[in-house]
Amino acid sequence: MLQAGAGLAVGFALPGCTLPVFPQRPVSGYEDALGWIHHEQERFTLRLPRAEMGQQIATALRQVAADELGVDALTITVVLPTTGDTARVRATVGSESVRDFALPLAQACATLREALARGDTHGRLAAQALPASSLRAFRRRPEQRAPLPLVHGREIVTGAPLYVADVRPAGLLFGRVLRAPTSPEHPSRPLEWNEAAARAVPGFVALVRDERLRLAQAHGLGLVARTPGALDRIEAALAVRWQSERSGHDGDSVARLLDIDAHRARGRPPHEVLDRGKVADGSAWDVDLRIDIPFAAHAAIEPRAAVAAPGADGALDLWVGSQDAWYQRDVVSKALGRDAERVRVHPCRVGGAFGGKTICTVELEAALLCESVRAPVKVQWTRAQEFRQGFHRPPSSHRLRARLREGRLLDWQHHFASSHILFTSAGVPAWLQRITDTVAGDPGVARGAALPYRVPHADVRFALVRLPVFTGPWRGLGAGPNGLAIESAIDECARAAGQDPVEFRLAHIADARLARVLRAAVAAAPAAPSGLRSGRGVACGTYKQLSHAAVVADVQVALDGTVRVTRLGCAHDGGHLIDPDTVRAQCEGNLVWGLGMALSDALGVAAAGVGSDSFASAPIPRMTDLPPLAVVLIDEGEAPGGAGETVIVASAAAIANAVRAATGHRVTRFPIDPAVLAQT
Repeated sequence: MLQAGAGLAVGFALPGCTLPVFPQRPVSGYEDALGWIHHEQERFTLRLPRAEMGQQIATALRQVAADELGVDALTITVVLPTTGDTARVRATVGSESVRDFALPLAQACATLREALARGDTHGRLAAQALPASSLRAFRRRPEQRAPLPLVHGREIVTGAPLYVADVRPAGLLFGRVLRAPTSPEHPSRPLEWNEAAARAVPGFVALVRDERLRLAQAHGLGLVARTPGALDRIEAALAVRWQSERSGHDGDSVARLLDIDAHRARGRPPHEVLDRGKVADGSAWDVDLRIDIPFAAHAAIEPRAAVAAPGADGALDLWVGSQDAWYQRDVVSKALGRDAERVRVHPCRVGGAFGGKTICTVELEAALLCESVRAPVKVQWTRAQEFRQGFHRPPSSHRLRARLREGRLLDWQHHFASSHILFTSAGVPAWLQRITDTVAGDPGVARGAALPYRVPHADVRFALVRLPVFTGPWRGLGAGPNGLAIESAIDECARAAGQDPVEFRLAHIADARLARVLRAAVAAAPAAPSGLRSGRGVACGTYKQLSHAAVVADVQVALDGTVRVTRLGCAHDGGHLIDPDTVRAQCEGNLVWGLGMALSDALGVAAAGVGSDSFASAPIPRMTDLPPLAVVLIDEGEAPGGAGETVIVASAAAIANAVRAATGHRVTRFPIDPAVLAQT
């Protein structure tokens, strides 16, 4: 059996302040990977070190192990291990799984393969840091390789219990934590309720008052029932009256808080992204553009859920659909006053996350209700809770200005204001956020803001504002909104220079791989549409300086302003491909997210907090909205760079640029309002 190493945690405290639990981010190496792969009785088991949330990393890493071991992938059983089975690994975020985990896994499998060839079948092994060039898993593969067998494919279509909501230990009860219908950013607590009426409802088990049932400043009231349906009836019977502070903010006031021009009037935004030479303030700008982008929800199909149950050995068993099982263990064990080893976290497959299932919410609720009634409890948020209690992509306000000289960029200035992403307000209190603002800014907000084009002088800066609604990580972090703003302005620069937008970009691109994907996307596109109010747009970008994408979008704009995207095509270069089908699917997903960013993504804000409570009021693209999707994958042997978020840097911008080509109107507020494009 192969064992993994242990992680290291460092903590600190400030007098009079309670610090939240922070996620730990150890770097996993080949020695840790020995704990991921196990051989016994002619069978291999892969203990998956990443959360499986639809990105099919279980399939890809199983194939890495199979290629290195020289066995059929179907002979390897993939399990989602508990926190007691492997060493700590960092959260599944940032499109890092293949980039950072495939190599140590292959190195561990090479060690195991050589040991088995020697006849060694027992004991612990010491892995070697073999270079990727010497490993079978990183060899170039035939282009016609058959699609990889999908881990969990059969279980998904047959309804096997893969997800948290399907976990049903004996004696399972159902819980819910009620909170005021206001943003948890503002103080609230239950004031009055009708407990007698609630107890009279069939299926009532318990009413739980516990100060630990708190989300930010929102104090909760716990319910436990025998059936999920009884929860709704008990909640209605309780008729809770809440003591709460309303923020007084709505969409208009949030826009004023972020107004980049107001921030600029008070001085340069404080957080620097790029400072290349001195941008002159004197002469007129050839392009001067304001872009505003609203809140957006994660809209995961699976509402978050957790199941907690007392273990036979006195430990707490906790089933989660989380991007970081270890963080769930740390938060729950601290809240319950238990040793971390006495909380056993069982990761389940996640039905969509996109950065939204990184913190501990429903997991702690389930654990506290379980502790109260001493029985297994499942808590699953409603869709309204997802919108009102989760965190969201922050809105942003951008001012982009450029000067040209002889058809080339001379000066570039991009100032923007947004709210916190990595230092999410859902987990970081305001006093601590003020410290992180001073010390680190927020790299998540800055992601994708560095210009990928050559320009002698550039000034890119941003301001941070804590908003009355939770904000945090959303697919690609700031890369999607920043890419939408940048590529809209670059398109206007090409027009100001009187040049083709593709040729203008190619003349300025500094990275050969980015130029390569742009050429590939354009070459793969059919003839541009020529009908009335039809147009084509292009956009491109680099994600985390590791992977590259370009998108070509075709649109048709009706006389009433309705935008129909008729085709979306992209080229993607994320380096070495292990599972092309999954990478293609990730690209398609990002194209659809870009369509949503351009045409539908908007989360309503009311005086109480989030105003949206369903997909009707926070719509996502429907199947009928989707055009034909085309993906070109490029693999020239570079190291893996990630695929889960790359195309989002260009997909929305390509649609916006296509609308500009079709109508002559530059959209500056998103999602696109048909009224501004209507011809009357």
